[in-house]
Amino acid sequence: MFEYKLQLGCLIVVLYFTIAYIKKIYDEKVSCSPLFDVMIAVAPWAIVFDGATAWTVNHMDMVPGILNKILHGFFLILMDVVIILVFLFLLNETIGLKGRRRFAVALTPGALSVVGILLSMNRLYYIEGKTTNYSMGIPVIITYTSLCIHFLFIFVLICVKFRTIEKRKLFGIFSFMTISLGILVLQILEPEVLISALLPVLAVMGIYINFEDPSFRRLRQYNADMVTGFATLVENRDNNTGGHIRRTKDYVRIILNQMKKEQEYTKFLTRDYIEHVLDAAPMHDIGKIATPDSILQKPGRLTEEEFAIMKQHAATGGNIIRETFADLDDPEYQQIAYEVARYHHEKWNGKGYPDGLKGEEIPLHARIMAIADVFDAVSAKRCYRDAMPLEKCFHIIEEGAGVDFDPKLVALFLAARDEIGIVGRTAG
Repeated sequence: MFEYKLQLGCLIVVLYFTIAYIKKIYDEKVSCSPLFDVMIAVAPWAIVFDGATAWTVNHMDMVPGILNKILHGFFLILMDVVIILVFLFLLNETIGLKGRRRFAVALTPGALSVVGILLSMNRLYYIEGKTTNYSMGIPVIITYTSLCIHFLFIFVLICVKFRTIEKRKLFGIFSFMTISLGILVLQILEPEVLISALLPVLAVMGIYINFEDPSFRRLRQYNADMVTGFATLVENRDNNTGGHIRRTKDYVRIILNQMKKEQEYTKFLTRDYIEHVLDAAPMHDIGKIATPDSILQKPGRLTEEEFAIMKQHAATGGNIIRETFADLDDPEYQQIAYEVARYHHEKWNGKGYPDGLKGEEIPLHARIMAIADVFDAVSAKRCYRDAMPLEKCFHIIEEGAGVDFDPKLVALFLAARDEIGIVGRTAG
């Protein structure tokens, strides 16, 4: 009687995906999540010990009791580790896990469940079923509870941050959690089915297909490089060499990092949102591709007619992004890039362009971009004037609080004055 035939099939599937993953990593030369690397190392062993316990629990007359308990201990802990790794991975994909403190907090529930399993192994017992024997007791209940607690937290998190997480990710997460919880319910209602080995398979397959396929990561890198290259090409038309793009993106990153410290912004600052804003920043002046060289490169002050033409680059840039990315499989990024390009010249008091938006009518990412763009514009040398001293540049931003710029974002920008200054000194 092959009590472990399901586990054998699951092991083959996981090993197949592991080999495919390693081969693609080598071929595509990209780095993927260390959490997933650990997962593909742990998942096969969880299945192996699941199969081992499926056999030993039905041959207890041949297996010493202590060995059976040790094997069950490894099985339950490894299954719990898979659950913890899935939780940490999904948490990192939604809100990010940068920083030891955040990682330690996220790891705490899982660490407690592992300790609970170890301390309660003497409460493990075995039940003789109609078709197979199976284990039950406190350690098993802790493992089930760990799955429910970790998945419940992810469910609540994505409900709260639903609008700022990629829809592709949401579908993958919901699909995985729904099927996993279905397996758990079936395992609880019909404990003799012994289908827990499906959980590591789902974890590896689901994360590989929806998140960690190296080919997909390489494609995203190509797209990002193409966007930056296109933006640099446009910038070169007014005698720049990509410096404005690099610096404004750095300023945007600094502002976003400052925003992470403020509670009111936490619901917006998912990992996806931050990445989309940073990827969209180089595109903010893409509309200048339609601005005549005679205006872009004019060494003196623009006339009213020339400035009216120059102002068209904001609306034009938004239109270019809408048309260029119309078929992009990432509508969230498309929308953010569109709004950054179109609205980064809107002013807090409503006297900006092209639509005269004011206050919080202006999208948050466009308000961030407005500060970064103006600071670099005044701190960098241009064809019509020299760079201004950094202190004067900071003063211009400070004076614009509540007039040109979101006053709360200005305060965060000025709070990072030293870090901003390091980037700004490269523009002089």
